[in-house]
Amino acid sequence: MTAENAYALIMAGGKGERFWPLSTARRPKQLLALTGGQPLIVQAVERLKGVVPSERIVVVTNAALVEPIRALLGEGSPVGVLGEPVGRDTAAAIAAGAAWIKRRDPNAVFAVLTADHIIGDLPVFRETLTQGMALCAEQDVLLTIGIEPTEPSSAYGYIEAGDAWETNGQRGYFHVRRFVEKPDRQTAKSYLQSGRYAWNSGMFIWSIRSIQAAFAAFQPALAKRIDAWATCETDAALEAALERDFPALCKISIDYAVMEKATNIVICKGRFAWDDVGSWPALKAHLPTDGQGNAIQGDCAVVDSGDNIVVSEGRLTALVGVRDLIVVQADGVTLVCDKAHAQEIKALVAQLRQQSERESIL
Repeated sequence: MTAENAYALIMAGGKGERFWPLSTARRPKQLLALTGGQPLIVQAVERLKGVVPSERIVVVTNAALVEPIRALLGEGSPVGVLGEPVGRDTAAAIAAGAAWIKRRDPNAVFAVLTADHIIGDLPVFRETLTQGMALCAEQDVLLTIGIEPTEPSSAYGYIEAGDAWETNGQRGYFHVRRFVEKPDRQTAKSYLQSGRYAWNSGMFIWSIRSIQAAFAAFQPALAKRIDAWATCETDAALEAALERDFPALCKISIDYAVMEKATNIVICKGRFAWDDVGSWPALKAHLPTDGQGNAIQGDCAVVDSGDNIVVSEGRLTALVGVRDLIVVQADGVTLVCDKAHAQEIKALVAQLRQQSERESIL
């Protein structure tokens, strides 16, 4: 495989509702600089330097975010940005990105990544991608990157590794025995102790040939769409085809569509730092903390308070005598939430969405 065959697809269509009110439909999580000083989508592109040339990266997002993402990437950026007219989950997003890539190189190998992860140890991350793409260029496999667990977390799905899989002397790859939904904590402890399980990161590597064969076997409608979309003469024509075809597509994740059915799946364990920062409590590990354990971002004043997460955008937020709270102020909206109830923020957003006068803050 040469650099000309290496591509990357970054999925950036999530809503990030658990980060409301900072994250909204117009400015979702992947467009925010939650950590690292740059928007997450910009970080996702920049961490591919040295692995995939910028002109061989495509971002798949919802149509309303195409222009905001292009603006964040900067004028003249060669990164492609494809807009989905409606959300149809990750299988359709990957099919659209695969068509964009196949138009350019039917022999391409590409990594599937997401825009809202925080990743450290970048040399290790880049080496993982480079080796994985070289492997998938030679072998008809669907490679998933699992994350070495650091704790018995019940927040992630897991992948159980089976027998070792080795090719051309490369080690550290295993056949996938099964995918497991998010377990309870006790089950997660047993997974951690066994050493056979990895967190399901949602990152993949495969060739155009291999993923299209998998779609043909398990989602033939998507395989046909890839073929049709790849014949579009321009990216504008591809966008028009997506506008026409997407509403009729099945809404299904790549895990359910392909990964839980295919028999040629291989896993490598990513030994780089990784966090999908799925909720406000997860962000605490990436923010500076004071002597009382308060994680603070923005203009905040705290007295006799501890273990809070405080994010204040554009104005002062002050806390006195409280503990274990999430307090977020953004765009004239203030959220106060017990950390133990952080997962219920998504339900709150759904409730507010039923009130038409709240549309501007969602």
